[in-house]
Amino acid sequence: MKTVRKIELLAPAKNLETGIEAINHGADAVYIGAPKFSARSAAGNSIADIQQLTDYAHLFHAKVYVALNTILTDSELADAGQLIWDLYHAGVDAIIIQDMGILMLELPPIAFHASTQTDNRSIEKVRFLEEAGFSRVVLARELSLNEIKDIAAHTHVPLEVFVHGALCTSYSGQCYISQALSGRSANRGECAQYCRLPYTLLDGDGKTLVSNKHLLSLKDLNQSEHLEELLDAGVTSLKIEGRLKDLSYVKNITAYYRKKLDELFAKRPEYRASSSGETIHYFVPNPDKSFNRGFTTYFLHGRNNGIASPDTPKSIGEPVGNVKDIKGNYFTIAGKKPIHNGDGLCFVGAGFTPALTGFRVNRVEGDKIFPADMPRLDRGIALFRNYDHEFEKTLSKKSAERKIRMEWLLEETDAGFSLTATDEDDYSATITIEFKKESATKYQGANIREHLSKLGNTPLKMEVLSNKLSENWFIPSSVLSEMRRKGIEALLNVRNVGATLAVVPLATAQTTERATARVAPTTNELTYLGNVSNEKARAFYQQHGVKTIAPAFELNPLTAVPVMFTKHCIKYQAGYCPKQGGDGKIKEPLTLLAGANRLRLWFDCRNCEMQVINSPTA
Repeated sequence: MKTVRKIELLAPAKNLETGIEAINHGADAVYIGAPKFSARSAAGNSIADIQQLTDYAHLFHAKVYVALNTILTDSELADAGQLIWDLYHAGVDAIIIQDMGILMLELPPIAFHASTQTDNRSIEKVRFLEEAGFSRVVLARELSLNEIKDIAAHTHVPLEVFVHGALCTSYSGQCYISQALSGRSANRGECAQYCRLPYTLLDGDGKTLVSNKHLLSLKDLNQSEHLEELLDAGVTSLKIEGRLKDLSYVKNITAYYRKKLDELFAKRPEYRASSSGETIHYFVPNPDKSFNRGFTTYFLHGRNNGIASPDTPKSIGEPVGNVKDIKGNYFTIAGKKPIHNGDGLCFVGAGFTPALTGFRVNRVEGDKIFPADMPRLDRGIALFRNYDHEFEKTLSKKSAERKIRMEWLLEETDAGFSLTATDEDDYSATITIEFKKESATKYQGANIREHLSKLGNTPLKMEVLSNKLSENWFIPSSVLSEMRRKGIEALLNVRNVGATLAVVPLATAQTTERATARVAPTTNELTYLGNVSNEKARAFYQQHGVKTIAPAFELNPLTAVPVMFTKHCIKYQAGYCPKQGGDGKIKEPLTLLAGANRLRLWFDCRNCEMQVINSPTA
């Protein structure tokens, strides 16, 4: 018999409301930004809101992780430490961090997850983090399925992978282009997104090879067709990117992956959800209808041509057909998807037309589509819908609810009656009531069922009622309602205690030990790529055997050094890769131009990687 393994669907929470809806739509856990020190500086949340979210999540034995994953200065460490204590008292289940200096603080007994910002690409790195005491490691998005399998086979720490959402062009934690060009550090939560800008590509002679294209911009990740492979590879947590995404995005994408996983669990009983409750969706989720730049599986099954989005960094949405006829102030589409009043449509232009042009549908009459402002269209051009008015209207209302399955057992006692509530996790509570037993003149079964099934706004759903009364005793409706109320209250109290006990992390002493224990380092030298920005982080690595430690790029900005490390390759994308049949005779070095910014490209063909070098004089 195979061991049952609990699998987590992890959704983003921009704020309290989004977090609650992520839980309602099927998330087993949510991650949310701390009030400060989050890698999305625009997505901070108050301790009070985080505590409220945690209380709600724990009703379903779902978890809340708080992102505190920036690098810190010496002056910020004390505040970060106090914040972690505040989050611990708020009941959160884990803290996601990048800065190893945090592990040198006096910490509460709480779990820590190693952020993808710690650049987790190898067995050695994951093993190092595991031995240092992390309870989970978030893997780099660039890993192939075989690389994930190898890491899982040689480590024991639970592994988390991204399955959906925006892709950073650089390895996470290894991108310094924003800091170098604008003083806004990605490792400090202030990325200026230079990867989404249009660039002109020059060869070594200054000849223009590509003009005004988004050469560093990638499509969005979508691994929804490969979830079974990821679970079989050893992954525990499947993560949706998007702590800046709006409510409808989180509802739709979370619901979509919940349905995919539930279908998978139905055929693979060795996998099950890590939280409780049944999610009922009142719409059909569809990832094409939420913000997306087109989808890619990235490097899961090796390098491919479909990862970049050079025409636009904006949302394209779903294909709806091609322009058929153009008649003055309206046009028709050769396609089967209905268009609604208020929809947003777009197309990728050519020549001097902007790369992506969008417009709003004012009204639809039969097959005639009347835009608010008629764009310059050509027959045959492909149209996409990046805003579905009817779909968004559905998601603006109650679009899901989540219920914990439970059963009632009604019995009699010497002095009256007892009611036992047992939920799907085998938590149970019994209440008794003294009441004189008298035979009823009418059958009471229907009245008993009616009153005990009225669970209202509680997170419970009655699936079974076992009536073990020896006779047709009369129980007034008011008594049944009171028993139901007390039974629900007692069961939820038991669940709450059970949830608290279930997430007890390492003891404080062990937490301290993980920072000071001797763990074999992955290197004897850390360059600026180590992101060491405070003395406690320096002390951490020294205790783990690192001899030479350079300061973080943010403390000591460098010139003529790589500011981005990426598996995305412009030479490959442009058809010049000698490994893929290109002639390889392109004159190097290649240079990217964006305004006054000049970035030189260097290609590590042996490892199939590209480096972007800040080189103002290139």
